[in-house]
Amino acid sequence: MQKLTTDELNRLSTDEFQQIQKHHFVLVLDNVRSLSNVGSVFRTADSFLAEKIYLCGITGTPPNREMEKTALGATQTVDWQHFAHTHEALQTLRSQGYIIICVEQVKNSIFLNDFVFENSENTQEKPKKYAFVFGNEVFGVAEDVIALSDFCIEIPQFGSKHSLNISVTVGIICWDFVRKTILFK
Repeated sequence: MQKLTTDELNRLSTDEFQQIQKHHFVLVLDNVRSLSNVGSVFRTADSFLAEKIYLCGITGTPPNREMEKTALGATQTVDWQHFAHTHEALQTLRSQGYIIICVEQVKNSIFLNDFVFENSENTQEKPKKYAFVFGNEVFGVAEDVIALSDFCIEIPQFGSKHSLNISVTVGIICWDFVRKTILFK
């Protein structure tokens, strides 16, 4: 097997990326402390055509050299906004019709494999918009933020740690959303 060339990968230019229709979801980072994780989230958001990233609280913002090590330029393609408090971002998103989903291990959370999105982007009705909230690497999503969510979902895990790095979690959630609503509907 031979690797694909850059031309064969059909990569979008920055201008093309900014013009293309995005998928109907945003990512909200609730006090994420690692700039490497934030950079990885930008790169994943670019890969899955997320509409925007909301960087909240202590979460770092571009431009930042440490963030760029993992973002690899995605801070120039993905739209973002900073809020001092996550609940302010969620209030804004709710007023725009987003369904708020915290990714957190809580009582009565729904396993990701069991979660059904209300409709896909391939139907005649207007697609629902989703905001996925991810928390701090140590403390998770804040309790007051969880209280504002419509759903809490968690990724089933089977080992001794029962936690994944936020950058891994974001990738799994984005893939699941695209898989269930766009690719295989």
